[in-house]
This record gives sequence, C-alpha cells and structure tokens, in this order.
Amino acid sequence: MTRFALIGLDHRHAFHLVGGLIEAGASCAGFDPRTTDPRVLAGFRDRFPDLQPVSRERLLDDPSIDVICSAAVPDERADIAIQAMRRGKDVMVDKPGITSLRQLEAVRRAVAETGRIFSICFSERFVVPAMETALRLAAEGAIGRVIQTVGLGPHRLNQAIRPPWFFDARRFGGILVDIASHQIDQFLVLTGSADATIAMSAVGHFGSTTEGDFQDFGEIALRSDAASGYIRVDWFTPDGLPTWGDGRLVVLGTEGTIEVRKYLDVAGRPGTDHLFLADRAGTRHIDCASEPLTYFRRFLADTRERTQTAMTQEHVFTVSRLALEAQDRAAWVGGGRP
Repeated sequence: MTRFALIGLDHRHAFHLVGGLIEAGASCAGFDPRTTDPRVLAGFRDRFPDLQPVSRERLLDDPSIDVICSAAVPDERADIAIQAMRRGKDVMVDKPGITSLRQLEAVRRAVAETGRIFSICFSERFVVPAMETALRLAAEGAIGRVIQTVGLGPHRLNQAIRPPWFFDARRFGGILVDIASHQIDQFLVLTGSADATIAMSAVGHFGSTTEGDFQDFGEIALRSDAASGYIRVDWFTPDGLPTWGDGRLVVLGTEGTIEVRKYLDVAGRPGTDHLFLADRAGTRHIDCASEPLTYFRRFLADTRERTQTAMTQEHVFTVSRLALEAQDRAAWVGGGRP
C-alpha cells in the first residue's frame, strides 16, 4: 500500500488532497502540524481525527513514505516538493504549485535528476464530477471538434478569515497564477492542445474593502493551433450565492455545446455538478454527481508503475508556465495601482 504524508497545512485544499488519497487506497503516515492559519489546522483535525502530527524532517526522512502532498503557502510549495523528490518521494501539491519562473526551472531540474513525479492537483477538474463527464463527452465527439472554451472562476473573498499571505501577491503568485491555472489546464485538455500562447492578459483591483494593489480581477485570452479560449477569475462572489463560487465552463464544438455549472444550478435544481448539453438532437440537463473521480487513483497507479496516466509531467509544467507568462504580461485595470 502506498504511504503518504502531508507537509504544508495552510489552505483548506489540504482536506481534499488527503481525503482523495485515502479514498483511493493510500495510507497516511502523518502530517506536519505547522500552519499560518489555525482554522485550517482545526478543520483538518476535525476531518481526520485519527491522523498523527509528525515533524517535517521525520516525514521527509522516512524511507517508508512514498508520496508527500502539500497545501502550504503557495510560494513554499515548490521548495517542499524539491526536498521531497530529492529524498526519493513523489509529490502532489495544491495549485499553484509554482509561483515563479525560477521555481519552475528548479522543479524541472529536480524531476529530471530524480525521476520522481511532481503533480499539481487542479481541483476544479480533478475533484469535480461534472468535469469528468464533460471531458468524456468531448472525447467521444458529442459536440464535434472543440474550438473554444470559456472558463469562469469567481470566488468568495471571505476577507475577515484570510491569513496575511493571502493578500500578498509575492506569496500567492498573483490572481492568474493562483486561480486561472485551473482554466488553463481545462483549456489544454478539452481542446487537445499541447501548448498555447497568451494573446491577452489583465489583472486589476475593483473592490472597496481591500488595498489597491490586491488583485481581485483577472482575465486571459489563449490561442493554440487547435482552438481559442477566454478565462475570467475574480473575488466577487456575492453573499447571496449559496456556495463559494459559481464556477462555469462553456465548451464550443462544431456540432454542439457543453456548459458545466460546477457548484450550483442558478435555475434551482439541487446539488452540484450540473451539465447542459446542446447538440443536433436537442438540449438536456445531465446530473453528474455520481460520475466517478479518477485523478487520485490514477496518480497512485502512476507512482507504482512509473506511468503518466493521471496527467503528463509536461502538461503540469506547461500550465504553470502559461499562468506565469499571463501574470507577468498582464495589463493593469481598475481603480487601484500595481
């Protein structure tokens, strides 16, 4: 049985990293309890009361541990991953796993020199059953050739409970690195694109409760040799919405469209994971809540068999590079100043 440990407990995404690996059949050897957010630690203990705290160095040095996962402060994830890989362990990190071009080069070098796996859990694809359905339908040709995606990633700010690093772009990488990596990942996979170019990118500040340099809005236009894409991310989920964000994806094909409403149906259907398909036969709603998730199971198989079925290593690096390029080139919009 694969054994793993958690190092980096600063974001609630740690819950689905650990939960997903356990559900897929791995055994957790412990977690490093250090955190910048005591609420996250308390929530983790509530969800996983049987897991034991262990020091970071003991976890890294334990030869029986095969995988390290991490939801540390974003700018610390790459260094944790490199330390783990150089101790013979595969790695799964929360997004963004890389916050600078320097980190990207260092992680690339560590992967090449150690032969270990560096995987980023793009949760808006990997823990959303409706995305599994959308990918399957697109691969089956349900809407013909995919020629464009529009990905929207609104989030609720929850300003009062955020730790200080959340508002420091040097720590989280900027809004396009932090959030839009999800939509870049989805664009590449759905359109079958190995790479893309950044045709346009922008970040900005429009909110009235945060400092003027906090990036609460971002957008990207992508182009590949197969398709084009548009991405918008923001921190403006209204308080009246019954979830943290109304994540949407529209996939345009030559013979139809797919729209994914990941977290709610604003028309009133209960639950999450709604998909709307329009094709030559008409329109229909598909409840995707029972669609099996595959990422964690495939990742564990990859660590045992040294394969790349969950996600190729080059895809991880390409998504990270494109997010960094978009962030670096972004124009500034809105009322604040960069």
